Amino acid sequence: MLSELFPNVRWEDMWQATYDTLYMTIISTAATFIIGLIVGIVLFLTSPHQIWANKIANFITGSLVNIFRSIPFIVLIILLIPFTKFLLGTIRGVEAALPALIIGAAPFYARMVLIALREIDKGVIEAARSMGAKTFTIIWKVLIPESMPALLSGITVTAVTLVGYTAMAGIIGAGGLGNLAFIDGFQRSRDDVTLMATIIILIIVFIIQFIGDFITTKTDKR
Repeated sequence: MLSELFPNVRWEDMWQATYDTLYMTIISTAATFIIGLIVGIVLFLTSPHQIWANKIANFITGSLVNIFRSIPFIVLIILLIPFTKFLLGTIRGVEAALPALIIGAAPFYARMVLIALREIDKGVIEAARSMGAKTFTIIWKVLIPESMPALLSGITVTAVTLVGYTAMAGIIGAGGLGNLAFIDGFQRSRDDVTLMATIIILIIVFIIQFIGDFITTKTDKR
């Protein structure tokens, strides 16, 4: 049935491209969550009236986040080619796409972390400080748990964005469904290949969104 609807699709290549897309998305989302969470917490704690209040540190961190967040992803990939080649020895393949994916998404998620932390009731943080809680304890026992639903919702949005980023990275040889749709579909006028790759990307996005919304709902105690 599928062979009749999509006669030009080589299914072995399609499943490999799907695996590559999932690999890039999962690894970059995990790294983005860790880096973005750390940067977001630093932004929050160095802001005025917070534990590490420091205008210079906050300004530098915030400026770096804004700079990388403002650069279009396709331009960022090109700018990072020398760095990627130095780091991995190549600019092609799924591994080579990871630095650009992470650097492109982490600042975006860091801002979402900052917004989530700002929504926490200040009284909760002040209560923890008045009881002599150390900074690490406040971060681990107050900031992260209190903002968890927003953090999960934010990483869900970021993961969906990263799926789109992998497709763009594929155009310059990173592999995945974007690469297959462009090389094997668009350039060879095989519309069924492009359509099938698009359908699989949509399915991946819907699954990520469903899982993210489900977990977010389960962790929201309000």
